[in-house]
Amino acid sequence: MAESPHNPPEPVTMPDPLMTEPELVSPDVAIMTKPPAGRRAAATFIFFTVTLDMLALGMIAPVFPRLIEGFLNGDTSRAAEMLGLFGTVFAAMQFFCSPIVGSLSDRYGRRPLVLLSNFGLGLDYVLMAWAPTLNWLFLGRIISGLTSSSIPTAMAYMADVTPRERRAAAFGMLNAAFGAGFVLGPAVGGILGNINPRLPFWVAACLSLINGFYGFFVLPESLSKENRSPFSWARANPVGSLSLIRRGNMIAIAAVLLLGYIAQQVLMNVYVIYADYRYHWTDRTVGLSLAVVGICTIIYGAFLVKPVVAKLGERGAITIGLIGGAIGYSMIGSSKTGLFLWFGIPLLNMMTFAWPAAQSLMSRKASPSEQGQLQGAINSLRGIAGLIGPGIFTYIFSRSIGVGLHIPGAPFYTAAAMLLISLALAQRAAASQPRAAA
Repeated sequence: MAESPHNPPEPVTMPDPLMTEPELVSPDVAIMTKPPAGRRAAATFIFFTVTLDMLALGMIAPVFPRLIEGFLNGDTSRAAEMLGLFGTVFAAMQFFCSPIVGSLSDRYGRRPLVLLSNFGLGLDYVLMAWAPTLNWLFLGRIISGLTSSSIPTAMAYMADVTPRERRAAAFGMLNAAFGAGFVLGPAVGGILGNINPRLPFWVAACLSLINGFYGFFVLPESLSKENRSPFSWARANPVGSLSLIRRGNMIAIAAVLLLGYIAQQVLMNVYVIYADYRYHWTDRTVGLSLAVVGICTIIYGAFLVKPVVAKLGERGAITIGLIGGAIGYSMIGSSKTGLFLWFGIPLLNMMTFAWPAAQSLMSRKASPSEQGQLQGAINSLRGIAGLIGPGIFTYIFSRSIGVGLHIPGAPFYTAAAMLLISLALAQRAAASQPRAAA
């Protein structure tokens, strides 16, 4: 029977080894008072929204360098510099805008922010498809960084409509959506780009706009009015949003996520050039190996996160996820012929267990009116990783194959070390947590 809002239950103190203080858990914390009607359709829409967002980003990846190079009259060196600038600006927009969008969703509800993002992203792809100059394309990339910042709102929506004990599985499904976009996007974009380098932008625009119109009819609001909070710039700026993590005693898990997100940048920024340098793989082989990574992400996120968390708990899932990821990165770095790399991919993808479990633990510390701010803060951690990770790993790789030193796997060993540091932080926090009284 539901508790009366006028007579809320007393909080129950429960130990949480990954938090610095005991967690106050109330049965109605971070759970909607009344789940929206059509919750299954709404959750499905959110899943497809994230999938289409990632698909669209993946679709433009193969053609983006060529489009930039075309504006620069074939100057590959300058095009590479501009590509790096575009990536940095996109990550910076994610860092600054994610907490703002998340806080706005805490104030006005999830539905309007998710729909505005779909329509905004669709119109932005139209802008980039039409862009007559490099400056217009650059403007489009800035806007896409803003409109893609709806991912925290989608995460907050899932936290709203999902019971606490099933949140890790829900976040795992969203990770599967990331994997689906990672696999399908570049493949579809490459096919369309061979027809016309601007065609992937037009298709991405259509997908986003169609999804927005579909959501207009099927997506109910998930955040009740009594659980909304006033918008505040003090909370919405990146530093202010991260203060929620400090106030909520979530620093240990936030550090795990940040180091993990930075480690993932080695795949995005070094993997292709590493495989070409060390194994002389063709584009087809590199693409196939990345597709296997994405397929494993889908399988793990959609089918394995739920039973693993049910069996081991969220903290156990974090532990095995970090250990598996560290072993996987080490196998990639130590593989001399590429064969060892293939066996390392399934272990590497065990990280898929860690991130949803960590997000689930953090969501328990935030009230219903703070889920958007929390997910915005988490996405800001991704933005920080996107700002500093590429420079770290490309520098390490360039130095590792230089004169007098030849350790081409050094970037992957570094990523493995980051995950082991994350594991040590998590275990130390668990060990320092006082045991609950019997």
